[in-house]
Amino acid sequence: MNAPEENVTRSAEQLHPQHGESGLSPLVCVSIMTPPIPSAPSKVFDEPINPGEFPDDMHPPENFAMVCPYIYRSGMPKKRNYPFLKKLKLKSILTLILEEYPQQNQTFLSHNGIRLFQFGVAGNKEPFADIPEDVMCEALVTLMDRRNHPILIHCNKGKHRTGCLVGCLRKLQEWSNTSIFDEYRRYSAPKSRSMDQQFIELFDVRPVLHKIDYCHLPHWPTISDSAPFVRRHCIEQGRDNNGGDEADTN
Repeated sequence: MNAPEENVTRSAEQLHPQHGESGLSPLVCVSIMTPPIPSAPSKVFDEPINPGEFPDDMHPPENFAMVCPYIYRSGMPKKRNYPFLKKLKLKSILTLILEEYPQQNQTFLSHNGIRLFQFGVAGNKEPFADIPEDVMCEALVTLMDRRNHPILIHCNKGKHRTGCLVGCLRKLQEWSNTSIFDEYRRYSAPKSRSMDQQFIELFDVRPVLHKIDYCHLPHWPTISDSAPFVRRHCIEQGRDNNGGDEADTN
């Protein structure tokens, strides 16, 4: 007699320094309390989460997924997504939309001590619109400061503009172009844009490296705090790279 099948189920820091004219939105209040750090999912680079896998009162935003520890991506959050977002214990949300941030979402952020970073870009649409590299650079500087984590990146659908930002982040993480484009296409399907992939391929990460606060880098394997250039930059800034906020745990 065959053994019964096993039923396996799958479970789904602080202030960012002001970077001059970075266009940060002043509309959302900022919490000075450090929220608990959420448990990381078992798979870091997974497919977009299927909302049907969650209880009725827990709905992740459209195209939601984990990018890497403490960084998430999705489409525009809606009211039904708020209970799920609370579980992430977010410190920040980074949006790439050009329009004014929805008042309903602003209220949710204010009530939960979540800071809003808005880097509005139009997206890569032929023949006239393209993503400005300086805006993308500032967005990456924000992502690379662990005091802003956990953080959610989103645009309207979580596909093209979000895909470009994540693709440029992958270049900083030293991913190959093949892997970067494979991930981009997985989330932008069925309408992947060749101009987005060209933007990612040609994006120059050097301006980002010049603006990063090296004393508050995420603890990622490809960007180690013990690297000589990290130590050098921290010394030049008059700070030790182990002298960050006590709340930094990721």
